[in-house]
Amino acid sequence: MKKDDLTTGPMASHFRTLAVPAAFGMLFTTLYNVVDVYYAGLLSTEAQAGLAIGYQAFFILMAVGFGLSSALSTLVSNAKGSGDDAEAQRYVVQGLAFGVGITASCMIIGWFLGPVLIILVSEPGAYRDAALGYFHWLIFALPGFLLAYGGNGILQAHGDSRSMQRALMVAFVANIGLNPLFMFGLPDFWSGMGFNGIAAATIISQTGVMVYIVVRIFQLEIMQSVSIAAFRPDKDSFKKIFEQLLPASSAIMVMFVSGFVVQFALKTFGGHAVAAYGVALRIEQIFLLPVLGMTGALLPIAGQNFGAQKYDRVREALKYCWAAGFVMTAVATPILLFGGSFAMALFSTDPDVIRAGSSYLRVDAFLFPIYMMLFSINSLLQAFKQAIWTLWISIYRQGFAVAFFIWVFISFTDFGVQGVWFGIATAVTSGWVLSLIIVRNVARKQIGGLLPTALASPPQNV
Repeated sequence: MKKDDLTTGPMASHFRTLAVPAAFGMLFTTLYNVVDVYYAGLLSTEAQAGLAIGYQAFFILMAVGFGLSSALSTLVSNAKGSGDDAEAQRYVVQGLAFGVGITASCMIIGWFLGPVLIILVSEPGAYRDAALGYFHWLIFALPGFLLAYGGNGILQAHGDSRSMQRALMVAFVANIGLNPLFMFGLPDFWSGMGFNGIAAATIISQTGVMVYIVVRIFQLEIMQSVSIAAFRPDKDSFKKIFEQLLPASSAIMVMFVSGFVVQFALKTFGGHAVAAYGVALRIEQIFLLPVLGMTGALLPIAGQNFGAQKYDRVREALKYCWAAGFVMTAVATPILLFGGSFAMALFSTDPDVIRAGSSYLRVDAFLFPIYMMLFSINSLLQAFKQAIWTLWISIYRQGFAVAFFIWVFISFTDFGVQGVWFGIATAVTSGWVLSLIIVRNVARKQIGGLLPTALASPPQNV
């Protein structure tokens, strides 16, 4: 069996090979962000709030990188599953060329759009100034993020998630040293950059990640015969990449815009509420890592088997993903319920920040199984080349529902900041119901349904 062939062999082995390194990679990404939060906290609560808002604005641009990763993972894995290595090579090469162009465009757009968003969701003062300065530096880290994530989609389609894990581990270690160096400088030599030094450290470390991922791509077997002429932009390839990227990126962009909606609502409760949300999100991400690794692995596994028309293995992959996911969330839920205050206290000594953040984590604990199913449904829809449905789900859940339900809870109840958390929970739950309805109908058309072969109907697209 070929190492990168996901259409044969035990499903558990494929998930383990892809999900475990991916989860560890995301762990080090989250720890990377935790290091940033920690060093910002050494300065002030305003610095932590500025970090939360500035990074939220930057993440809207990073949505393009996540979308590119999904697009290339889908197209390359489908091509490999069908046995067409020439087509797989074409999508790899054109994906890299496309990534360079879209990154340059995002840097220009972000330079002007990011400050507008930051001003919209913040009040004049120290934490807004911190967010603006941080964002203007961080924009130069965008190539490192976008091209690395896009390249990781290519590697995952080949069954390789270890390369990104290794790169992120090194970046995390480097960040521990680079943050204080750029923030505080060297005694009697350089006074440092203060809060903006966190962004400078990110630029250097993430650029290193990008270089390593690109090198690993050129070491793939299908890249050994590639010519320079193959990188000339191909209109048809760009179109197909964009068709998969647009809905996936838009869905993620809506998610991050949703974060701004939450920040907008929280600003009325003070800077401590904004800082609490930023810290609590980092803690949430740590506990979601196994789930994200598992559901992320579903995309290339389902993608290759869908391309090979092995629909029973697609169903088997989803079943395995959900079974393992429920076990993971069962472990995380009680920890968040009873240990949220302790976790918040690791990053802040402000009692108001700890109180608000721990209340968010208690509500969030009950949403973990729902998040797991939502993430897996998104991966399955992308494997079917039906990413447009992930956009519609996101538009409802994170575009309309978050704003509407937060408004309802804040306006008509006395829950205070907890009304924001209840609004988020209601939006997530109703979005989950919608996603179940959609994936059931899409699966019926693509693979004859989510039930085993004996109970499923013939797919309507073949």
